[in-house]
Amino acid sequence: MQQGSDRNGPPPGQTPPGSQPPGRLPPNRRSTSAGHQDGRSPEDRPLKPRPLTTPQTLLRLTAIGAIVLASGAAFAYVGGWLDPQRLTPDRIVNALEANSGVHEGFRRNHAKGVCVIGRFESSGAAHELSTAAVFASGSTPVIGRLALPGGNPYASDSSVPIRSFALMFTSANGEQWRTGMNSMPVFPLSTPQAFYDQQLAGRPDPKTGKPDPQRMQAFFAAHPETGAFRAWAKTAKPSASYAAEDYYGLNAFYLVDGNGKRQPVRWQLAPLDAAAAPAAQPGHDADYLQTDLQQRLTQGPLRWRLLLTLGQPGDSTSDATRQWPADRPTIDAGTVVITSSAPQSDGPCRDVNYDPTVLPQGIAVSDDPLLAARSAAYAASYERRTGEGPPQAAAASSHSTQPERAQ
Repeated sequence: MQQGSDRNGPPPGQTPPGSQPPGRLPPNRRSTSAGHQDGRSPEDRPLKPRPLTTPQTLLRLTAIGAIVLASGAAFAYVGGWLDPQRLTPDRIVNALEANSGVHEGFRRNHAKGVCVIGRFESSGAAHELSTAAVFASGSTPVIGRLALPGGNPYASDSSVPIRSFALMFTSANGEQWRTGMNSMPVFPLSTPQAFYDQQLAGRPDPKTGKPDPQRMQAFFAAHPETGAFRAWAKTAKPSASYAAEDYYGLNAFYLVDGNGKRQPVRWQLAPLDAAAAPAAQPGHDADYLQTDLQQRLTQGPLRWRLLLTLGQPGDSTSDATRQWPADRPTIDAGTVVITSSAPQSDGPCRDVNYDPTVLPQGIAVSDDPLLAARSAAYAASYERRTGEGPPQAAAASSHSTQPERAQ
């Protein structure tokens, strides 16, 4: 999934102590279906709320397979499994442009989105496991972005059943934590060879300009590790609200305490007090997600719990296709509170690259090779789009909400 700026944010690390007993929730009972990530050209037709037919399922898998394509290529490039003379970050971005067209000034993935502004209210419950200032009790400002996968800023909000939420936390000591999450709890593929094979299967047909659904079906059938993802894709329907979604970090990281002890972790956002939203209907206008967001924010802030799931020995930190068991302990680290929104054309998220490897002391990258791949591809996209000027206002969202009311 992609978002795009630099700027500097401190490298990952580990350092001095901090404490507060972690308030652990009972074993995580939240539903964990399957599916994930990053985007390419989405379908333009609205999805119906009933179960999909076989042809519709093939089209859905084709569209979401395209979403996986560029990140898979990035994985292979950064891992060194493909010849760098043939595949580079710039060529990955070129592939995104080939799938979705060139829309100057926009992110090459997650092109359609809106800035959101708010704060993180830490419970202090995670501070025993991490020296990161963001986990100490108190409030940290956040700048975020809600978006759709794909490189088309004009896509209908019903075009894919995935929403994304990126956040940048900036602590008083200047350290930043940047993270990007999707409304799918697993990534579909796990090996360099699988990514390479999927790239070949997803090549657009010269006659239609789109991947061949039959070829994509054959690819998925040959890769059983995509089973959970495919099960999700067959039934997933776009929600009519950003506020009603759970968002998953997908990759594993480490929390690092004052003694240098590393605890594997995955995180997710779970919505609080947001009225459930129905599945998107064909009658919805193409931009209903932003309309809903504006309406909800006029009634007050939107909130999500930040849940940290703690990995145990044997849980994979390098394979985003594998969910951890549902009985893993979970810490409620605090609440993300969104108070207002702004257009992405000139809002505070415009120049932010939500690079997941920008981390504060106390959080460190894992051995998941997707993290380095995402970082490299995001940097290439950021350099390209910022050289083109700001996105055109017509597609960059023209509304902004009033700040939070006194409570």
